Amino acid sequence: MPIFESTPQHDTMPAESLGILLVNIGTPDAPTPTAVRRYLNQFLSDPRIVEMPRILWWFALHGFILRFRPARSAKGYQKIWTKRGSPLLLHSLEIGRALQSTLTARLTETAHIEIAMSYGNPSIEAALTKLHAGNTTRIVVLPLYPQYSGSTTGSVFDAVTMALAKRRWVPEFRFINHYFDSAGYIAALAQSIRDHWQKQGRGERLLFSFHGLPMQMVNAGDPYYQQCHETATQVAAFLRLDDDEWSMGFQSRVGRGEWLQPYTDEMLGEWGRSGVGAIDVLCPGFAADCLETLEEIAIRYAAVYTEAGGRELRYIPALNARDDHISFLADLIETNVAGWKGSSATTNETAAKD
Repeated sequence: MPIFESTPQHDTMPAESLGILLVNIGTPDAPTPTAVRRYLNQFLSDPRIVEMPRILWWFALHGFILRFRPARSAKGYQKIWTKRGSPLLLHSLEIGRALQSTLTARLTETAHIEIAMSYGNPSIEAALTKLHAGNTTRIVVLPLYPQYSGSTTGSVFDAVTMALAKRRWVPEFRFINHYFDSAGYIAALAQSIRDHWQKQGRGERLLFSFHGLPMQMVNAGDPYYQQCHETATQVAAFLRLDDDEWSMGFQSRVGRGEWLQPYTDEMLGEWGRSGVGAIDVLCPGFAADCLETLEEIAIRYAAVYTEAGGRELRYIPALNARDDHISFLADLIETNVAGWKGSSATTNETAAKD
C-alpha cells in the first residue's frame, strides 16, 4: 500500500459548525417493569440524585428499591404512554425540531441540534458523538431546567464534561445553567395561563407546582428554592394576581426525609376539604410534559383534590413546543453565542436589512 494512503492529512480542516445540545431528565425505553428498572438504576445511582454514602445507598437501592418500585412506576408510565412512545421524549424531540427550524432561519452559520437525556436514551454521550461527527468545535449545552439544582443541571454538567474529557480535541463549550427569571420565559408561562383561561375559564386559584428537593440539599446551598419562588412571583406579577389568588407547592417527594414545603398533595387536600372549587395548576419547572405532570398532577393529584371535596383540578400543559417557548429558547441561545469566535453575532434577518 502506498505510504500516502495511510498518512494522516494535516493540511486541510473540515468546515466547522455550531453544536447545540438540549438535555432533559430522561425516560425509560418502554412502560414495563424491566425497562423502568433499568432506567431507575441509572437515575438513582447518580450521586447528584441521592447524596449519601455510596455503599449504604447501593444496598438500599439493590436490596429494596429496585425490587419494588419499578413495577409501581411502570403502572404510572402506562397511563400516559402514547403509541409513538414516551411523552417526555416526544415533546423534547419536537422542541429540538422546532428550535432547529427557527435557528436555521435566524443564524448565518450552520447549527446542529441534538436531544439527549441524562438517564436513558438518547444518552448525552451518544448525542455528543453525533455532534463530533459533524465537526462541531463549539457547543452550547442547554439543560431544559429553568431553575438550577445540583441534582438536575449539575448532573448534566458532570455528564457532559466526563464525556468531553475522553476527547483528544476538546471542543469549546458554553453551559447555560438557568433561565428561571428570563423575561421571555416568564412571558411564555403567563401567556400559556391566559390561553388556558380563555379556553377553560379561570379557576378560583392558581397553583404553581415545582418538583421537590430534599431539604438537606437546600440547606447545603442549592439555590433551587429561591429560583422557584422568583419564577412564581414574577409570573403572578405579570398576570397582576393578588396574593390570595395564587400559591406554590412542591411535588414528587420520596422517602421519609424532609423535602421542600408546602407539599402540593397536602395543599390540594386542604383546599378540597375547605370547599375550594375549580383550580388551575401549572408546573413551571418542567419544559416538557412528562410522568410528573401528566400522571402525578393531572391524574393522581387531581383525584386527591376531588376526593377531598374540591370541584375540579385543571392542569395547564408545559410549554413544550409552543411558538413563544421556541422563540425564547432561540433568543437564549443566540445571546449565548453572540460574539463567540467563529459564531456570527448577527442573524439572517439583521443581515438582510443591512
